[in-house]
Amino acid sequence: MHVEPFQTAEGSSFPGCRQLSIFLENRVGQLLRITRLLEDEPVHILGLSSDASVDCAVVRMLVDDADRATEVLTDARFPVSETEILVVELPQHRRAILAVAQALISGEVNINYLYTAWATEARFPCLAIQVDDLQAAIPILESKKFRVLAQHEL
Repeated sequence: MHVEPFQTAEGSSFPGCRQLSIFLENRVGQLLRITRLLEDEPVHILGLSSDASVDCAVVRMLVDDADRATEVLTDARFPVSETEILVVELPQHRRAILAVAQALISGEVNINYLYTAWATEARFPCLAIQVDDLQAAIPILESKKFRVLAQHEL
């Protein structure tokens, strides 16, 4: 029986960025612990989102050095996972977020969640977006003249 290998996004040419998701107990000081751990490292937090419930929280973080941040957080015994997301530079006009959302919905790409980030060297405002179809979203956004950043541009 011949079995085809699984297809992955590894090595693909689309400009995705790596988001870290850190799982925490929902108690006082946990977010402070994470930021202090990264304070002495050459890692910059560019965007942050927190989703908390009664007993736990998920902190989603966009950083400029995901490998180093993952190493530091894992060494401190925080459970960390990575997700591919889009980072889109927002145009300098009113309703920029609306324009990004309209572009994605026109291509039938669902936004699962998003948060703001300051992810370019010039520190222009950006959106970190997790979508249901990364490979479909990028050409849609680029066709509408949005700049989609790659990991090395953070």
